[in-house]
Amino acid sequence: MKKTVAIDMDNVIADIETNWINLYEQEYGVRVEKEELLGKPEDFAFPDPAAARSLIYKPGFFRDAPVIEGAIEALKELQEDFEVYIVSAAMEFPNSLPEKYDWLAEHFPFITWKNIIFCGDKSVIGTDFLIDDHLKNLDFHKGMPILFTAGHNINVTKHTRVNNWVEAVNLLREHVGVV
Repeated sequence: MKKTVAIDMDNVIADIETNWINLYEQEYGVRVEKEELLGKPEDFAFPDPAAARSLIYKPGFFRDAPVIEGAIEALKELQEDFEVYIVSAAMEFPNSLPEKYDWLAEHFPFITWKNIIFCGDKSVIGTDFLIDDHLKNLDFHKGMPILFTAGHNINVTKHTRVNNWVEAVNLLREHVGVV
């Protein structure tokens, strides 16, 4: 029986940081560099946090995000040895649910609907591994939590960290004895 791995979307397979920076510049004419996001809560990295947060509610925010480098290839590779689930807390933002579903259908069509879980609270997820960028999800995971590096979590020292998809695949394979 294959081990199970749950993979978050935002800042793990979907590059929300880049999308947010681009939308903020389009909307407010101010360019924020990725380095300015380091170590700050996501919306507080922008000159006007309330304006930045308002962008999350605009149509297209989740639908138009680029794919994190290496994510497509990594998930295809992981499917060889793991049961891969996409798990996203998609209930908080009104446009999120259909946009995330459409985004996955476009970029990850090899992940079937049976392996997509949209929820509000990820503590109910009981997979062997969880790859996520937020402690609020990892701290309560019953399996092995894996922190995927994002600007906002750069100073976090809790949990095993991976900085990219090559590291993530290697770590998972090590833990199940697949080389």
